[in-house]
Amino acid sequence: MTFATIVFSIDNGVALLSLNRPEQLNSFNGQMHAEVREALKRVRQDASVRVLLLTGEGRGFCAGQDLADRSVAPGAEAPDLGQSLEQFYNPLIRSLRELPMPVICAVNGVAAGAGANIPLACDLVLAARSASFIQAFCKIGLLPDSGGTWSLPRLVGVARAKALAMLGNRLSAEQAEQWGLIYRCVDDAALRDEALSLARHLASQPTYGLALIKRSLNASFDNTLDQQLDLERDLQRLAGRSHDYREGVAAFMEKRPAVFKGN
Repeated sequence: MTFATIVFSIDNGVALLSLNRPEQLNSFNGQMHAEVREALKRVRQDASVRVLLLTGEGRGFCAGQDLADRSVAPGAEAPDLGQSLEQFYNPLIRSLRELPMPVICAVNGVAAGAGANIPLACDLVLAARSASFIQAFCKIGLLPDSGGTWSLPRLVGVARAKALAMLGNRLSAEQAEQWGLIYRCVDDAALRDEALSLARHLASQPTYGLALIKRSLNASFDNTLDQQLDLERDLQRLAGRSHDYREGVAAFMEKRPAVFKGN
């Protein structure tokens, strides 16, 4: 598949997926959904990929859904937005959360609607200082989707989540960092380099173990302490049988840099 709405590349273990409809602030249409889905399929199938970096081209990260695809003419039948979520957005969110590797998101500008919640499905979110997050759904009579009603209260608390969802106010990147919505706010000019540097660092690390960390932390929201202790036991058993664990211990004992393979 030749991509028209995204930029996709793989280099030294890092898959870069950049949304590329800058004139539409990288809002999603059917073609972009299909191309992102294909790119994520390639990431899962390529054993050389150890980190995914998601970002956007131009002055915005993602304005969510392209409403031109959803306009309702007077007297026309209303679209089934639930079907749209079931077909497109929900699989995307599940794919990002379940991908067995670190997923970094670099938010380079406005992130609105679904575009504000897609980063929250990633593991580490960097945002340019000029970026902002807007739960714009309430302004057109909708509720936050793409995992927003699940992620927001867990990250910023119920009171702030309700305010963001019901008021639709702009949340600056700096405030998002202070509230714990994202990992870090960086200067605009440094965002892409900072994100790539972080991705390359993680790609050199024991990414099998990092995937188990991701899996265990994601599960912790729904587990009791006893369930989480059992999960830690089971995943640690897997980690202890990995090449990277043996290599890490050997490198420590031999006082040399470790060479991890991600398995």
